[in-house]
Amino acid sequence: MKRFLLWDFPRASWQYDLVVGLILAFVFLTPREFFRDQPRGSSLTRLPSEHGANLFWVERELLESVPEPQRAAKVEQLLKARFGKRESVFRLETILGDEREIKGYMAFTKP
Repeated sequence: MKRFLLWDFPRASWQYDLVVGLILAFVFLTPREFFRDQPRGSSLTRLPSEHGANLFWVERELLESVPEPQRAAKVEQLLKARFGKRESVFRLETILGDEREIKGYMAFTKP
């Protein structure tokens, strides 16, 4: 058992191949739920509307490298690519966390 735990086998021996096979079987045959791994939600999400305007949540990663004056135009491009229709952004709010770090953006649009 000690040799198995320390993987103390010469390469190309049957014991070495068995351990590699067990590791590969674990990696490929273990279900996702075992690790509680869940798919991540979309980085651009439509939220319930407010007074005739459409509301979208935009993850900060999508606008990190975009200068502030160009962010609204970038959101319009992302919305066109994601939802297939033209939306004009009339307000873009930055949402900050407890330590003043950017969590994301709220985009208010009109068709």
